[in-house]
Amino acid sequence: MALVRKGSRRIVVDGTAYRWRLQGRPTYSQALAWSPRTYAVKHAETPGMTLVVTTDQPHPSNWIGREADDAAPNRTASSIVLLLVVAEHHRVSLQKRTAR
Repeated sequence: MALVRKGSRRIVVDGTAYRWRLQGRPTYSQALAWSPRTYAVKHAETPGMTLVVTTDQPHPSNWIGREADDAAPNRTASSIVLLLVVAEHHRVSLQKRTAR
């Protein structure tokens, strides 16, 4: 999944730049408020994997009229920090297993 620069926002977490982007139009199930809003996060300078974050909020353009919180940069930063912590824990756990 490529994250285009147009429409994406830059965010810096722990000195590392990332880009994040909300989906412009909701999917059919998001429009009916059946599934929550998602957004994509990617390292700004290095191409690679894209993190897709699923929130507990409806898409702001849903057809049902459910209110949605704004996707604030601090929530995005929290998601990135959580991912980095989990990834580091997984890396250390994997190193311990292979060292045996």
